[in-house]
Amino acid sequence: MVKRINLALQGGGAHGAFTWGVLDRLLQDEDIEIAAISGTSAGALNAAALKAGMVQGGRTGGRAALDTLWHKVGAVHDLRLTGWIAQALPPVGVLNTWAERFMPVSAADAASLVASPYALGPFYRNPLQKIVEGLAFDRVCAGEGPALHIAATNVRSGKIKVFSGIDIGPEAILASAALPTLFQAVEIADPATGETHAYWDGGYTGNPALFPLFAADLPDDILVVSINPLYRADVPTTPQEIQNRVNEISFNSSLLRELRAIRFVKRLIEEDRVTRGAMKGVLLHMIADDVLMNSLSVTSKLTPTPYLLHTLKEAGRAACDSFLAQHKDDLNMRDTLDLGAMFEEGQQS
Repeated sequence: MVKRINLALQGGGAHGAFTWGVLDRLLQDEDIEIAAISGTSAGALNAAALKAGMVQGGRTGGRAALDTLWHKVGAVHDLRLTGWIAQALPPVGVLNTWAERFMPVSAADAASLVASPYALGPFYRNPLQKIVEGLAFDRVCAGEGPALHIAATNVRSGKIKVFSGIDIGPEAILASAALPTLFQAVEIADPATGETHAYWDGGYTGNPALFPLFAADLPDDILVVSINPLYRADVPTTPQEIQNRVNEISFNSSLLRELRAIRFVKRLIEEDRVTRGAMKGVLLHMIADDVLMNSLSVTSKLTPTPYLLHTLKEAGRAACDSFLAQHKDDLNMRDTLDLGAMFEEGQQS
């Protein structure tokens, strides 16, 4: 029996390779049909590559397009060599700790403290531009395949902007991934008014945005691929740890707000306080590897080494495989993400 689901893909720089692995494994299961995707930042890149590949070549095309995307991000031709070398290297968490000890402040962080991305003037080039422009936007915006939604943050209003369908061009993807300390705001004209708006990374307002997936014609199930740990047991004490946790909290806040709203609506439905069918009863699921992500930090988000990308991809595949083994039969039937436990019980409330 085919299980129709929607995907919600978080942003998180190089850690988006974890989502690459999840999608790679998901596409191998022919019982899973992806109806719609909402993506932010790295999640937007994954979403666009996935759709373009699927429109061209189905599931195989989707996997190939994701491989091409992340090979470009890692600036390598073949990650299989990295997999072989990885057997002789320590875990990525250990390497991340070493890197932070030898370089307490990353080069990118140091530069952001003394220079603006506008300092280069006419010489500025977005380093993601070539990769993004390599996506086939005739297929990204095609009417066939999964519906696609990309989130960015309006710099002036601070509000979320969701680009959908034919409004998704290279600028929308670049805007969704435009961290303000590293990239200039991306300016996009509103086709309805002609007014130009400036946009930053969508992670501040929708990481990812869930509400576009509430449409009546879409399935009830939303599978969130989380790459920013919701919970850390230890209180951060070093400058690097503090910065990292602030980054995670900031980029999880919008998702948590939407999850709380879904929980509120679900309770109204369960208590018959609204007419059944008047509001959508969303079924939520999540794939994550908080053990791995807790061993990493904001530093590794900005350093897409082939070894890191390979490790994250394999972790994503393993996490998806575990999810499907445990919960595939639950899809289209019931929640597997316990919102009650997330918001109302113990230390994670």
